[in-house]
Amino acid sequence: MRTIVTLLVLCTLAFSAKVELVVLGSGGPEFDGRASTSYLLFIDNKAKLIIDMGSGSMLSFEKSGAKLDDVDAVVLTHLHIDHAVDLPSYVKAGYFTPRTQPLSIIAPNGNEHFPSAEEYLESLFGKNGAYRYMNDILSKNTDSFELIATNIYKDRITMIQYPKFTLKLIRVHHGIVPALALRIDIGNKSILISGDTNNENKSLQDIAKDADLFIAHHAIAEWAEGYATSLHMKPSNIAQIAHDAKVKKIILTHRMKRTLKSEDESLKIIKKKFKGEVMFAEDGMRIEL
Repeated sequence: MRTIVTLLVLCTLAFSAKVELVVLGSGGPEFDGRASTSYLLFIDNKAKLIIDMGSGSMLSFEKSGAKLDDVDAVVLTHLHIDHAVDLPSYVKAGYFTPRTQPLSIIAPNGNEHFPSAEEYLESLFGKNGAYRYMNDILSKNTDSFELIATNIYKDRITMIQYPKFTLKLIRVHHGIVPALALRIDIGNKSILISGDTNNENKSLQDIAKDADLFIAHHAIAEWAEGYATSLHMKPSNIAQIAHDAKVKKIILTHRMKRTLKSEDESLKIIKKKFKGEVMFAEDGMRIEL
């Protein structure tokens, strides 16, 4: 009987957790007045997960009231500059915090065009890296906190359990770039983050079902042609995924100059297929689930 009561209490706590997603960066790789792609998961007013670290995101992280000490992990959906470049800034700033526990850096495995998570960290902080003066960050014998690389190799779903949330990660198509999408489950609440992808391999459908929030990267308009369409989803693709998966809300982000004039059109296209709420992301936006 006591075991059943304990389980019920734990379930109630999990389901009643306060969950917020903060948009640290809603822009792309341009001079656009926005920080580049980045998101922050808060659970019960504590920052637990950073997704991408695009340029300018660390300032947004500071403004959010987050503490690096509380963060369980970082997911870099891919290693384009506008998704990963602020990592060294976080690491240096972290040296001046009380954090001592290791920090996992999760990223897709590399290929001939892009490094793996280990290679990326080595290129930054290794003995011959750009910031070799902080080489101890890659070892247990550090004055700060250790960075631990976690590669996602598999094409099928990889699940990682943390004390307050579960990650489901899957590789997605983003041209020649190894890339990930992810789902975050917090009790009975869920967030789907597409990352950059045109969803050619239909991976998003594998983790999208009944998500409360769909963070969809809207980096091309419906009329787009050429190379960009091998990298990103058109609005009609976003709408179809959301409709089929029965997600509750869409946030359109990774906003770029080439799409800004087409956002009204994109909204109309999405609304034809998807009847839930659709919003455009802004830096600092907080979405409570």
